[in-house]
Amino acid sequence: QVQLVESGGGLVQAGGSLRLSCAASGRTFSIYLMGWFRRAPGKERELVGYITWTGTITYYADSVKGRFTISRDNAKNTVYLQMNSLKPEDTAIYYCAAKLRQGGGYDGWGQGTQVTVSS
Repeated sequence: QVQLVESGGGLVQAGGSLRLSCAASGRTFSIYLMGWFRRAPGKERELVGYITWTGTITYYADSVKGRFTISRDNAKNTVYLQMNSLKPEDTAIYYCAAKLRQGGGYDGWGQGTQVTVSS
């Protein structure tokens, strides 16, 4: 399996930026793609975006498109979520997750990191 550890969350004012990191260990050679999710208070978990381990495919939810960027550093087995122009509605716990095959669900999840955007 794959173990994931997120870092980089915190408190930021609206309009500010944060960069989240997700470090992977274990079966990193088997990773097909890495996704970022978030769960806001009282809401369902939503997909923020994902990137294939080769970096050839990325996807962003409409709510973050143009503001968030996902990148990866394969040498460090780390995926990043750069968040710019943050809004109070971006406040949530952010999770990274790994998918080991093209089909099916996610095979590993991080513990989550809190992002709070103040108005």
